[in-house]
Formats: sequence, structure tokens, C-alpha cells
Amino acid sequence: MNNTVNADPAELAKFSDLAHRWWDIESEFRPLHMINPLRLEWINSLCAVSGARALDVGCGGGILADSMARRGADVLGIDLSTKALRVAQLHALEAQTPHITYREVSAEDLAAEMPGSFDVVTCMEMLEHVPDPSSVVKACAALVKPGGWVFFSTINRNPKSFLLAIVGAEYILNMLPRGTHEYAKMIRPSELAGYCRQSGLDLRQTSGMQYNPITKRYWMSADTDVNYLFATQKSL
Repeated sequence: MNNTVNADPAELAKFSDLAHRWWDIESEFRPLHMINPLRLEWINSLCAVSGARALDVGCGGGILADSMARRGADVLGIDLSTKALRVAQLHALEAQTPHITYREVSAEDLAAEMPGSFDVVTCMEMLEHVPDPSSVVKACAALVKPGGWVFFSTINRNPKSFLLAIVGAEYILNMLPRGTHEYAKMIRPSELAGYCRQSGLDLRQTSGMQYNPITKRYWMSADTDVNYLFATQKSL
């Protein structure tokens, strides 16, 4: 086991306090419920989820992990928030979700234990919450099989993202709890691309995600100024 865990105790506490609300679609997690179908379809369009061995890193309450399992994947969800994992496990039991398990373990420790074990690895809305995102990217690369896919989503760092993702979403529209995101922890696409290259992941596709606060609709786009997603493939 690592002597130092790549996690911020304050971040874990923040999401633990909200754990019981993960599956309430009118709660603070409503944005995740709304974007989840878009993310899943995008992932599935590049890499068939059905029949795949999938890992969701930073799974939280299991929104994406659960949907991948229902699409036919054999899913392991991992997180370091005990409360969020309990919520995920309870939901899987109540919803009778097939082929899904959850573990409280870091990506780095799991990479040492199960290298090259997964066809698909997802790490969504997590990198901007950890002290060392490059370490998580490296672990994800180690966990996926050669030729397998790793998907990331995070938030760009620029004045526009500060205005929309922090000021707008947290303070004006109250879509997210205040303090959900810290500007300094946001990651530019060029930075994430560098972490991927260093870890042997080839960037195959980039997409943005936008939101209209009037229609309350999300959609995928080419605009990566704020929310963006990377589809990468491990070198053979």
C-alpha cells in the first residue's frame, strides 16, 4: 500500500457529507444525472461497453458505473469516500444492478494489484479534486489492457471556466454546492494531454460539454473551454 494516499481529506469530507443525496435527481448531483447519458453514449460510440471489463475511478455514488453495468459491462467502481461507496452498494442492491462491485481503494494501489486488467477505464469529474492528477492518469494507464480505452472528463482552467463553472454554477445558479471546484485545481487540456503522453496513452478524441441554463439542457460539442472529455487508448 502507498504510504501517502493521493486524496485531499477536505475533498473526501465534502462529498461524504452529500453522500446520501447521490441518487436524488433533484439534489446537488442533478448535473451528473443529466450528463450521464451523454457521457455513456460517447464512451460506447468509441468502445463497446457491453461485454467489457470496466473500471470507474472515483465512482462516487455509482451513477456512471451503474449505467455501464446496465449496458452489459462487468464493472468495478472504486473511490476513497466510504459513505459514497455505501450509497453506491445500497443502490446496486435495491436496483438489482447486475455485474457490479465496489471497492474502497486508490487507483494507484489498484494499479499495483491489478495491472492490465480492464478493457475500459473511466475517470470522470475526479482529476480536479486530487492533489496529483498526473498520478491518477498514470494509474489508469497501468490498469487498462494494451489497446484498451481510458476516458477522462474534467474542467478547463481559464477565465471563462472560472465564470461559468464556479461563479455561475455555484454562486448564481446554485447548481452545485459552493466550494465544489477550486480554480487552481482545474486542468488545461494541454496539461492533461501531457499526463496522457507520459503514461503511454494516445489521445484519440476530445469533446466539450455545454449547458444552457434557460433550457436546462446539456449537449456534447467541440467547445472545450469549460467542461471537456478525453478519449485515450493505451499504446500496444
